[in-house]
Amino acid sequence: MFEDKPYGPVEDDVLEAVRKYKPRPDDIFIVTFARCGTTWMQHIVHLILHKGEPFESFLEFNRASPFLEMTGLEAVENMPRPGAIKTHLPFTVLPFNQEAKYIYIARNPKDCCVSNFYHMTTMRFSPMKDIKFEDFSESFLQREIYSKHLLSWYKHRDDPNILFLTFEEMKPDTRGIILKVAKFLGSQYYDMLRLDEEIMNKIIFHSSFDEMKKLNKQMDVFAEKDPEEIKKDPSMPDYLKKMFLNRPKPMQGETKTPISFVRKGIIGNWKDHFTHDQARHFDEKFAESVKDTDIMKIWKDL
Repeated sequence: MFEDKPYGPVEDDVLEAVRKYKPRPDDIFIVTFARCGTTWMQHIVHLILHKGEPFESFLEFNRASPFLEMTGLEAVENMPRPGAIKTHLPFTVLPFNQEAKYIYIARNPKDCCVSNFYHMTTMRFSPMKDIKFEDFSESFLQREIYSKHLLSWYKHRDDPNILFLTFEEMKPDTRGIILKVAKFLGSQYYDMLRLDEEIMNKIIFHSSFDEMKKLNKQMDVFAEKDPEEIKKDPSMPDYLKKMFLNRPKPMQGETKTPISFVRKGIIGNWKDHFTHDQARHFDEKFAESVKDTDIMKIWKDL
């Protein structure tokens, strides 16, 4: 069901290029396992770096905060700076530079599983549309795809150029997290937000889930574009053209399913999907996969 690689399917040539990449001192990486708050942090970081001004379009979102594994190094080399690079790569694969900055977001494993279930079973052309949740969650556990990813970064959580956050602390204290991220990015950003309440309020507003969901609608429109229209679009870089032209073709009778990169963004949605016995089994197996660490204490109250 899943790739054995904890970072998911990545083209070999792209992965090889990424491994050889030498991060710049001004690189900012937003690192997560899929469905752990990536898009949310992309918005927060962009808004901090640009005084509360949001992404103008879906195209700008992809240019200004490129997805490393999907767009490759050309996107990183040509991105406007300051900006942030999105990646789902584990620490063992992503090139490391002690001067670059890495923001890692962890999410409680049961909510992560639920969000990945919906993402993978509702995406257009997904081969997993008919899988049952209990089968999905069991495969998620057995492959240890999230625990391996989380462990690789958790070991480095105290490195000075890594900011380790959790989705669960972001929700109740978004303002505090924005200040924490700003301080990590540089004292000039932290001072700006402490002194300018208008910019802070703009960041809070434009990083809200209602505002970010507007990007979903733009993605839907883009996904429906004719391939020939994409090819002829002079405003679109070649690496983005390649990404969208290589998307799976619809099967006969396939109906459109909205893209949901921003779904609910809530804590505890797992309670609507796991039975009591399933949740206990999941917790026991996940705890076993991260044994000899204190990771489970992060979510002891959930």
